Amino acid sequence: MEDFHICPVNSYYKRFLLPVSYSLVFVLGLALNGTLLWCTCCRRTRSWSSTSIYMTNLAVADLLYVLSLPPLIISNARGDLWPFGDVLCKSVRFFFLLNLHCSMMFLACVSVHRFLGVCFPVVAAAVRLRTRRSALLASGTVWFLAAAEISPTLLFAHTGEINNMTVCFEMTNPRNFGVYFPYGLFLAIVGFLVPFIIVVTCYCSMMKVLSSRTAGSISNSPALMRNRSLSTVLLVLLVFVLCFGPYHVARTVYLFVRVDVPADCQLLDVVMISYKVWKPVVSFNCCANPLLYFWGSHRRRQQLRAWLCWRKKRRVQPGVCVVEVGSRNRTGG
Repeated sequence: MEDFHICPVNSYYKRFLLPVSYSLVFVLGLALNGTLLWCTCCRRTRSWSSTSIYMTNLAVADLLYVLSLPPLIISNARGDLWPFGDVLCKSVRFFFLLNLHCSMMFLACVSVHRFLGVCFPVVAAAVRLRTRRSALLASGTVWFLAAAEISPTLLFAHTGEINNMTVCFEMTNPRNFGVYFPYGLFLAIVGFLVPFIIVVTCYCSMMKVLSSRTAGSISNSPALMRNRSLSTVLLVLLVFVLCFGPYHVARTVYLFVRVDVPADCQLLDVVMISYKVWKPVVSFNCCANPLLYFWGSHRRRQQLRAWLCWRKKRRVQPGVCVVEVGSRNRTGG
């Protein structure tokens, strides 16, 4: 939308692609992350693991992310018209980026936690870093750093007039793109590239260790468990790379084109469409995180089944719902 001052870029696809995809992300993200929070917070558990702390914070970040989508859905459906005022414009842009970057940073924390557990399971320093206290400290640090990192968005994002229509600039207005450009690169490097390198390095190291242990295992049972762990690690890595990588590459390319060759309307149109098309893909990561959380653990899948059993009231006798846990059955009211 900020390109209308220079080039008549094509924006009709946004009235269909973004509202539909954001609406789907909103519904799925709200349900899945709400379920994850219920399983980790509302159930009375005796103790919290470090992974639960990280995943709870990740679910909160994803939940806040999807809650910022409804104004964007309405605005995109109305052709970028922004009827909500300047304060909500700044707030939506801030929370959109804040929780996107929190998600990447918490995924980096989870990857480091798992890396230490797999590659250095008995090293004293690694064991100390995997405690609940360290997880709480790391989570607080992530929220603080992400808020500080995204705070300039409150200055750059604002409402403005384009073709006699009030819009909410996603990055900043066209006149300030030269000033915004260094900050945009900062977000790409510090906000995305650093967590990306951490996640890829940790999971690649884990896959190497798990592969070597599986190859040297004589018993079928440990080998099968490690193969499952290996497939989980690979799946998480692929989700992270495919969700976050293309979006940030397209966004960075768009920044360079927007600043260096703003008069090349054809090129600008191509890179802007590419950037906008990848936005829904990065949004779907907030739906994938809860699925990976439940899929990667038998105990968590049992928790989810217990919740579904309670919700659907599958009873074998009045007032009793049976939930299979391991090889035994437990009954609850």
